[in-house]
Formats: sequence, structure tokens, C-alpha cells
Amino acid sequence: MNLFHFSHTLLIHEEEAEFTTKSRTYSYKGDILNYMFGIDLSCNRLVGEIPSELGRISSNIRVMNLSHNNLTGPIPTTFSNLKQIESLDLSYNNLNGKIPPQLTEMTSLAVFSVAHNNLSGTTPERKNQFGTFDESSYEGNPFLCGPPLHNGCTKIIGQSSIVPVDHKGEEGGIFMDMDVFYTTFVVAYIIVLLGIIAVLSINPY
Repeated sequence: MNLFHFSHTLLIHEEEAEFTTKSRTYSYKGDILNYMFGIDLSCNRLVGEIPSELGRISSNIRVMNLSHNNLTGPIPTTFSNLKQIESLDLSYNNLNGKIPPQLTEMTSLAVFSVAHNNLSGTTPERKNQFGTFDESSYEGNPFLCGPPLHNGCTKIIGQSSIVPVDHKGEEGGIFMDMDVFYTTFVVAYIIVLLGIIAVLSINPY
């Protein structure tokens, strides 16, 4: 399935396609278009959730660019079926939820970006190609944590959610470890209680 931005050259009557991949825009025309497999729907003001069917259309897709739209909802786990994909750009949307861990199965992936969305939770395990992606692939998601980001992840007791801990010391990024909080509270309570007992033993009245 080939989806490109097509334009027509009036002088030679030959189809020409502009395709954005790996942060660059290229122009193609002629017979090479018969051998290209990619989807570029960037900058089209698309809204709504990404259809899970996009992950099932063809295993030969090499490039998918859905960046700079208004897409919402989660990233489909079906994207892990795109075994031949080399570039996946979902940046500059309003996607939310966690990044599916199944995406690490995309072992041909050379470029990956989910930057500037509303994603949360931990980043995918740094294995296969995902061990090569740097912070720029995930930046702009304040509730996303884990390497290669500088925000570590910690669990809140009594909740299943994971929150980011900013190790840079920036305002608004400080979270207290609940174990430390409870320990400090108990110690303070015991000290106050012993102090009261000591005073009463010296002067019971």
C-alpha cells in the first residue's frame, strides 16, 4: 500500500512524490515509486485515535510518518507487526497512555520518535533497536520516565501508577519516597512518646 503526497509535473506528465522520513523530505519520481512502501500522513490535521488496522496493512511497510497532527489515544500494539519498518514518527500529537513494550520487536527500526505527546509510564526496555534511541525520541512527555530520559521511575505505595522522579532538581519534579516518610513518622512519634514518659516520671503532677 503506497500513500504519498502526490503532485503532477505539467511539462513531463510524470508522477512525483514528496516523502518525509527520518526527519528529511525527499522527492521521488519515475519507476522507483513502484518499489516504495511507506505512509506519510504528517501535517494533515488528523484527529482521533490511530486505527489498529494500520499495524496489519502490510508487513512490507518501511516508513510511517504520522507526525504533526492532532491524534489522540494510545499507540496501537499492532505496530509491532511491522517487522520491516525502518522509521516510525508519531511526534507532535496528543497521544496518551503507555508506549507498548511490544514495539521492541521491531528489530529493523532505525528511527523512532514519540516526542511531544502526552505519554506516561516507563520507556520501552532498551533492547534490540530501542537500545540505540536517545532522549530526543521521547522528549516533551512530562509523565514519561526511564532511560534514556533523566527522569527515574518510582512506584507509589497503594497505587499501581508509576511517577517520574526528576534527578535534575528542577521545581515541581521532587517526589518523596513513601518508605522514608513512614519511617520518619514512626521514629518521630516514638521520640515524642518517650519524652512524655520521661517528663511524667520526673514530675508525675
